[in-house]
Amino acid sequence: MASTFITNRSGRSAIKRPVIGSVTLSILSALYLLFFTNHTFWAKIHTYLSPYPVAIFSLYVAMSAIFSAVFIFFSAKYITKPVFAVLIIIAAVSSWFMDRFGAIIDSDMIRNAAETTTAEAGNLMTPGFALHLAIFAGIPIAILIFIRIDHRPIFGKLLWNTIGILGCLVIAGSIVAANSKTFTTAVRQHKDIAKTLNPLAPISSTYHYVSQVDHEANLTVTPTGQDAKVMPALGGVTKPRITVIVAGETGRAASFSLNGYARETNPQLKMRNVTYFPNTTSCGTATAISIPCMFSRFTRSEYSHSKALSNENVLDVLVHAGVDARWWDNNTGSKNVADRVPYFDLNATLDPKFCPTGECRDDIFLDRLDSWLDGITKDSVIVLHQLGSHGPTYHLRYTDEFRKFTPDCQTAELANCKDSEIVNAYDNTILYTDHFLASIIDKLKARSAKLATGMIYASDHGESLGENGLYLHGAPYILAPAEQTHVPFIVWFDDDFAKSMGLDAACLSKEAKAGGRSHDDFFHSILSMMNVSTSVYDPSLDVFSGCKRRPAA
Repeated sequence: MASTFITNRSGRSAIKRPVIGSVTLSILSALYLLFFTNHTFWAKIHTYLSPYPVAIFSLYVAMSAIFSAVFIFFSAKYITKPVFAVLIIIAAVSSWFMDRFGAIIDSDMIRNAAETTTAEAGNLMTPGFALHLAIFAGIPIAILIFIRIDHRPIFGKLLWNTIGILGCLVIAGSIVAANSKTFTTAVRQHKDIAKTLNPLAPISSTYHYVSQVDHEANLTVTPTGQDAKVMPALGGVTKPRITVIVAGETGRAASFSLNGYARETNPQLKMRNVTYFPNTTSCGTATAISIPCMFSRFTRSEYSHSKALSNENVLDVLVHAGVDARWWDNNTGSKNVADRVPYFDLNATLDPKFCPTGECRDDIFLDRLDSWLDGITKDSVIVLHQLGSHGPTYHLRYTDEFRKFTPDCQTAELANCKDSEIVNAYDNTILYTDHFLASIIDKLKARSAKLATGMIYASDHGESLGENGLYLHGAPYILAPAEQTHVPFIVWFDDDFAKSMGLDAACLSKEAKAGGRSHDDFFHSILSMMNVSTSVYDPSLDVFSGCKRRPAA
């Protein structure tokens, strides 16, 4: 490596700048990213290929050759430094979330990040994250800016770059061919290997997300359930019928005492005669997927984001039937579900009583729900989209009154807390959600003389709290642990609401324990609660149909 000097106006040497060949810089940059920002990838390789040490060593060489070929390809005057700097930043950011939280950055994760709020994103911008970026991106980029790159003349550069790229590919190809059986088997059995290769996996995921967004920009909405109508209430019930839909956030069934959790996290709900469905799975592992899926008529196997955008959802069907439907949000938005119904963003109020940190606690709903209930004159549905148990700032989701499990993690830097402290903080959020749901039930019961009332609650997805080294949520569904996909599902109704549906509550309690349920059932069960008849209703996906004297048509 040669050196050059920058001289000041007096002619004296001021700064010594090293000079490095473009191919050499490409190889060094490639090796830096491969070995310093791919801890998760290599940890998985050593775990899955532990019986084959020779194959592991061979993969080190092959991946070094592949990465070097990619970087040499971008080794051209005027673009080398900008491209390398961008790759370093992407790798540094991705490695933080992969290594700290066990995150896999697929296109759904990119979508979730793109649709988040400033406050939610701010919870992840911790001092630890800043230090990580400074070390793994700031220092390498500073070095990259400081050095001078020695580029050959254009034809010589094309020749040597081509030789370098072909040489690397020959080395990689030979190694892969010699170990094809081992490598192929590992990749097929462990799909998370390729999804953690940094920065190639995040870049690929971003490309897929951008492609999806481009396609979705031209979609038109197809009407759904325009034939919908409300059937007459049974049992002589004539008063308006009300359903409160609570779209939960990050509630995992494993932490609900209603589900058998050893800790008492549902002391209030267990006194409210609710029906709990213990074997319920989510449509996705992130809000951006699960929320539109829950409210769509598509099952998880049929669902895609473009289908959700191009078809009306259950709120639209309710409106077609003449039911008043609206959405109140204390999260990151309705994900287009409420595009055609009245929408109220409670976060935007920044009410200091409930929003001391820029995010609002869920009791902001309770403060405003009374006035809405007292103004009801017709069959109505309201969706309350919780902030719930969203991490990593679990400690901000509850008040001191519900700080029962201690010591609890009081920071977004989960690495600075013991797993037991993280679990304590999370369990306090469930205790608070228990109070929130019980308070809604109490408000509904207080109006039973004038309204027939019901509530349905399901969380959008679960949460990992350190099990198998995973934290938070958003894992690709095929790889996601039960902690992220097994969610709580609760219904409650007063006597008149049950009568108006023709529902046998004892039968429902028995049915709830008998079989598995999922977000697939949400659309049809909501229609059933409101006695809505439509051609898009499917009784096999209605949790109430087996216990109704007159199933919805």
